[in-house]
Amino acid sequence: MRRLRGVIAVLNHARTFMLLAAMTALFLGIGYLIGGSGGIVIAFMIAAAMNVFAYWNSDKVVLRMYGAREVDARSAPELVGLVRQLALRAGLPMPRVYIMDNDQPNAFATGRNPQNAAVAATTGLLRSLTQEEIAGVMAHELAHVRNRDTLTMTITATIAGAIGMLANFAFFFGAAGDNRNNPLGIVGALLLMIVGPMAAALVQFAISRTREYEADKLGAEICGQPLWLASALQRLEQLAGRVDNHAAERNPATAHMFIVNPLHGGSMDNLFSTHPATANRIRRLRELAGSGTVAGKRGPWG
Repeated sequence: MRRLRGVIAVLNHARTFMLLAAMTALFLGIGYLIGGSGGIVIAFMIAAAMNVFAYWNSDKVVLRMYGAREVDARSAPELVGLVRQLALRAGLPMPRVYIMDNDQPNAFATGRNPQNAAVAATTGLLRSLTQEEIAGVMAHELAHVRNRDTLTMTITATIAGAIGMLANFAFFFGAAGDNRNNPLGIVGALLLMIVGPMAAALVQFAISRTREYEADKLGAEICGQPLWLASALQRLEQLAGRVDNHAAERNPATAHMFIVNPLHGGSMDNLFSTHPATANRIRRLRELAGSGTVAGKRGPWG
């Protein structure tokens, strides 16, 4: 069974790598359509610069975006103590812990690597969930940290944004250029402006959904109780849709970071969803609990 789980994990990582490669190829392809071989070089330089900036600054940007405040053992002893115990079980350095003043129950993780990670929970989550359910949610976020999903999703979001930027540039380039210097033309540029970002979004969403399933599974193993996370997801599904997350609505590109979709009307498990259907996630967690492979491994908080 352990060997099978290892094979599945390798296949999922391979799928993520192939999707990232596809997104990068799409970005370079748009650069080629705009400017030929020189366009590829320019596109590569833009992508490299954006990813360097995102690598070093994305966590600070997103935490500031959501007005998150850092807490410690004095200001939030229960949450910080819980995260400390879970990080120990996960074999991770203690991440920075943040609280967002937001009534929508939700949470996310960020940071370029486990040594520079941060986890953030909303005040709505801390008020609405039991201690066991909060443990399940925090374990899920630490699973993202251990799998380095925070870096992967930062890169995909950055490349997706760059593709949108290039596609818009292609439209203006196509509108202003002539057929001798511009292989796209106005019609081709218009199609590229529409299809390019849509294709990038599809790849980004596919990567996000794959990583959510993996984080659910590893998070269940970290906290030792898959049903804690299943219960948390069920409650979050019911509660999050009733409360607006205005910061997320203003910045929809960050929606994939949260444990459940913070945007309204996007919970279906389809091509355009940033998250798998919650019912599917709960079903998998209940199957994992029924298998008995991780159940009963309670932590000091249980």
